[in-house]
Amino acid sequence: MTAPAAGHDEQYALLLVEDDDGDALLVEELLHDTDLPHSVTRCRTAADARRALESGPVDCVLLDLHLPDAAGVETVHAIQSDTHAAIIVLTGLDEARTGVDALAAGAQDYLVKGKVDAELMQRAVRYAVQRKQAERANAALQIGRLRAEENARLERGLLPEPLLSTTAVTVSSRYYPGRAQALLGGDFLDVVQTDDGQVHAVVGDVSGHGPDAAALGVCLRIAWRALTLGGHRDQELLHLLEQIHIAERAGSDLFTTCALITLDPAAATLTLHLAGHHEPLMTTPDGTRQVSAAHGIALGIAPGLGHWPATTLALPAEGALIAYTDGLIEGFADATGARLGVDGLVRIIDTLRAPDPGTHLDELVARTRALNADRHTDDLAVLRLDWKTGASGRTAGVGRTWS
Repeated sequence: MTAPAAGHDEQYALLLVEDDDGDALLVEELLHDTDLPHSVTRCRTAADARRALESGPVDCVLLDLHLPDAAGVETVHAIQSDTHAAIIVLTGLDEARTGVDALAAGAQDYLVKGKVDAELMQRAVRYAVQRKQAERANAALQIGRLRAEENARLERGLLPEPLLSTTAVTVSSRYYPGRAQALLGGDFLDVVQTDDGQVHAVVGDVSGHGPDAAALGVCLRIAWRALTLGGHRDQELLHLLEQIHIAERAGSDLFTTCALITLDPAAATLTLHLAGHHEPLMTTPDGTRQVSAAHGIALGIAPGLGHWPATTLALPAEGALIAYTDGLIEGFADATGARLGVDGLVRIIDTLRAPDPGTHLDELVARTRALNADRHTDDLAVLRLDWKTGASGRTAGVGRTWS
C-alpha cells in the first residue's frame, strides 16, 4: 500500500473484501449511486486482500468481518498490518458492539449492512480516508519530535562545552548531520585545558551513521575527556581509547578515525597524533596550508597493533588550526562530479574574509554545502582553534563559539 491519492479530485481506490456475492453487489450498487469518483477491486478472503494491497495503492478498505479465513476483530488486525489505507468495517444488524470493537482495533469507521444509503456511504469513505491521513500525519509529527529530542541528547554528548580558561586560545565548532532530520552520526569534538596550561582537543569520526555510531562517538568523546584530564597522553591515551572503542562498538566492522591536538601557548608548540585521520589546516597571516604530520591507523582496525607517532610543530605567534571530519571535503565541488578535496577547501578558505572565527566557519560550511548540493550525505564536523601566544591570563568561558 502506498500513500492515499492526493486531493481526491481523482478516483478513490477502494478494496471491497466480502465473500458473499449478494452483499458485495449491494455495496457496489451503493457506491455507484454516490458522487464519489472511485474504482473498486473485490476480494473474497483476507489472504486475497493482502495480496491486492501489495500490488497497488488503496485509499480505503471496505471490510466484512466474516471471511473464510478470518473472523471478528482479528480480521481488522489481519488487514491492517499490510496497509496504510483507511478501513471501514461492514457489520450485520446485530453486531453494533463488534463495530465499536473494530474501531478500537484501528478501523476508521463501521457501517451496518441494510442501514446504509448512498449519501452515508460517500460520507463514510471520505471521512475515513481523511481521518487516516490525519492519523498518519500526527504519527509522523510524533516521530519527528522524538527524533529531535534524541538528536538533542546525542548532540550534547558529541559536542560538549569546552573546558577552557585561557584567553590565549579560542574555540569555534560546527556540526551538521549528513541528511535533513537525520540522526547524528559518529562525528565528535571536544576541547579541554589542563592545569599545566596546555589546550587539548580531539576530532573524531566513527564509521557509519545512525544511533550505534552516535552512541559510540559519545562514549569515546567522554572517555577522551576523562582520560585527558586524568593525565593520560599520546600513545597511551590512544591505546586506551582503542580498548574502549572495541568494548563499546556494536559491530566488529566499526572503526574510528581521530586527531589528537595538544596546543601549548607557553612553549609555542603544537603536537598532533593522527589515527587514520587527515591532517588539519593551519591558517596564518600568510595564508592557509595543510599541516604535514605522521600517521597511524584508525582505532579498531588492528586492535593492539596501532602505533601513532607524534608530530610537533612550532606555533606561530598568531594563527588558527582547522580540524575536520571528511564530510567537509568529500562532497562534490562542481557539476562534473569532482570532489572538493583538501585543495578545494583551502581555495575556499583563502577567499573568506570574515574576521570572526564563528562567522568564518559558517561561511566555510555554507560554501561547501552549496557546492555539494546535497549529493554527498556524510556528516560534517569542524573545529577551529585560534591563538595569540602573546596573550595570557585566565578568564573562564572566554571565546567559545560551539554549535
